[in-house]
Amino acid sequence: MSTSIDIQDLYHKFGQTKVLNCLDFSISRGDFFVIIGPNGSGKTTLMKIISGILKPTNGKIQIQQKEIGQYSSKTLARTIGYVPQMVQTEFPFSVMEVVLMGRSPHLGLLGIEHHKDVKIAEAAIGFTGVDHLANRKLNELSGGECQRVLIARAICQEPEIMLLDEPTASLDLAHQIRIMDLMEKLREERQITVVMVSHDVNLAAMYGNNILLLKSGQVVKIGSPKEVIRFDTLENAYGCQLLVDESPLGSFPRITPVPSRYIH
Repeated sequence: MSTSIDIQDLYHKFGQTKVLNCLDFSISRGDFFVIIGPNGSGKTTLMKIISGILKPTNGKIQIQQKEIGQYSSKTLARTIGYVPQMVQTEFPFSVMEVVLMGRSPHLGLLGIEHHKDVKIAEAAIGFTGVDHLANRKLNELSGGECQRVLIARAICQEPEIMLLDEPTASLDLAHQIRIMDLMEKLREERQITVVMVSHDVNLAAMYGNNILLLKSGQVVKIGSPKEVIRFDTLENAYGCQLLVDESPLGSFPRITPVPSRYIH
């Protein structure tokens, strides 16, 4: 299987603080790849480096077998759709206006959208199930609705790779599953490589084909959910006691944190 993202000897620091150290891994095309790890492990920094927002201190990054530095900003934006962790929503843009912003890497010098661009935006809005909100303002939406609009904007870029930084954070259970199902559908129907940061290890185990566990900027383990989601590996990374068994929904792990009152 061909590779979407290849990371070699990646190292990054802010000032004198090491954030990422000697990362080596690759992500196959069409994979659902989930990055997990405790707070401060470097997950968001890694996503910003892959997206081209940050330039690493050292290391080699290839996107679709091409050095990331060889991409222009427009070409990279046509290749990678990025949904960041936090987005300002107070600007009074409509849902359609926000989603159409995803067409900017494809527009000419005048930046004028054409009929084709509107059709692609409408399709993205329909795909994410927010077509009934097209004329609403972004700052009037719920967290789950807003997240789906931002995903629609990224889809509108027509990328080959989708990066999402904690897309289910602060969402209720129903919206979490809708977002994860949407990403699974995107991967299966459009063959888009999905790379996601998540604090929810159970969601990672349910949806991820491969999982990367980071701690203190280093790779603890990478592989399938069964290879990574093990009680000894997770306890060492997160510093708490856990139970790991097989989910009743299928042959993937289920994680249960153990409260201190049950520890003897």
